[in-house]
Amino acid sequence: MTDLRIDDRTERGAALNAAGVPNDLLRSARFRLEREAHWRQLDELVSRAEKGGVAALSYNEVRNLAAGYRQAMNSLSVARDISLDRALVAYLESLCARAYLVVYAPQESLGGLMSRLLLKGIPQAVRRSALPLLIGFLALVLGALAGYRLCSSDPSWFYTFVPPGMADLRTPDASAEYLRSTIYGNERHESDGLAAFSAYLFSHNTGIAMLIFALGVFLSVPSFILTFYNGLILGAFFAMFRQKGLGYDVFAWLSIHGVTELAAISIACAGGAGLGLAVLLPGARTRRDALRHQAHDAVKLAILAALMLVVAGFIEGFLRQLVQEPVWRLAIGWGMGVFWAGWLVLGGREDKASREQAR
Repeated sequence: MTDLRIDDRTERGAALNAAGVPNDLLRSARFRLEREAHWRQLDELVSRAEKGGVAALSYNEVRNLAAGYRQAMNSLSVARDISLDRALVAYLESLCARAYLVVYAPQESLGGLMSRLLLKGIPQAVRRSALPLLIGFLALVLGALAGYRLCSSDPSWFYTFVPPGMADLRTPDASAEYLRSTIYGNERHESDGLAAFSAYLFSHNTGIAMLIFALGVFLSVPSFILTFYNGLILGAFFAMFRQKGLGYDVFAWLSIHGVTELAAISIACAGGAGLGLAVLLPGARTRRDALRHQAHDAVKLAILAALMLVVAGFIEGFLRQLVQEPVWRLAIGWGMGVFWAGWLVLGGREDKASREQAR
C-alpha cells in the first residue's frame, strides 16, 4: 500500500511538473498534504485552550497538544531549511507561537497574580532589601532629629524648613489654643470636605514618594536628601507643638496616619536607593545587569509604598478627624504599624518541609 501511495504521488508530481508548476510550490503542496491534518488538530486544540484555558481540555487532549506543538516546531524547522513558500512558513510561525503561549505561558488569573504578589512577592522583596531600607529609614530619622534639635534651639528655623502652604497658620507665633484646635477641632470638617482633603493628601504624598523613588537611580543621593528633608519638616512641626506643651497630643495626631505614611515614604526611598546602589556597587555584574536585577525588587517596593499611601490617605483624611482621643489615635496608628511589620516579616516564608523539598 505504501508503494502505491508513493507511486501515486510521483505520478501526480510528474503531472504537475508537466503542467509547468514551479518546484517550490510543488514541494510546499506535498509538505502540507502530509502534515496538514496534524496542524489542523493542533489549531483546534490551541483555539479551545485560548478560549477556556488548558483546564478545558482533557488529559489526552493536553497530551496531544504538547505532541502537536513539537511536531509543528519540527515542521517549521524543515520548512525554513528547504525554503518553502513564505505563506506556509508564516502560517507555521503563527501556529507555533500560539501553541507556545498555551503550553508554556503561566496559566494564572489576574487575581492569582495579585495574591502571589501580596502574599509572597512583596514581603520577600522587602526582606531582600535590608540595606536600602536602612538607608530610607535612616534618612527620615536623621532629618527628624535634626529638624527637632534646630527648631528647639531656635524656632526661626521652622520658617526655613516648612513651606508656608504646608504650615498654614500653624507657626511658632501661633498660640497654644490655636495649635490645639488644629489637632482636635473637627467642627469645620464635613463629609465632603473630608473627601476633598483626603484626595489632596493622597495625591501630595503619592507625588512625593514617587519622586523619591524615581530620583534614587542617581546613586541614591537625591532620594536620601529628599527623604531627609521630609524628616526635617516632621521634626520642626513636633518641636513647635512640644514647646507649646502639646508634645503628647501631636505625637498621637501624627501617629494615626504617620506610622503608615512615613513608612511608605521611607520604603519608596529604599526602592530608589536600591537602584542607586545597583549602579554604584554592581558587584560581579555589569551595571546594566545589576540595575535590571535590582529593578524587580525596587518595583515591588514602589507598589508597596503606593498601597500604604492609599491606606494613609484614607486614615489621614477621615479617621484622624473622626477619632479625637489620643489613646485611640495611638492604638490605630501603631496597630497599623504592627500589621505592616507582621505582614512583611512573616509573609512569603516557606515552611521547613517546602525548603527540604526544594533542596
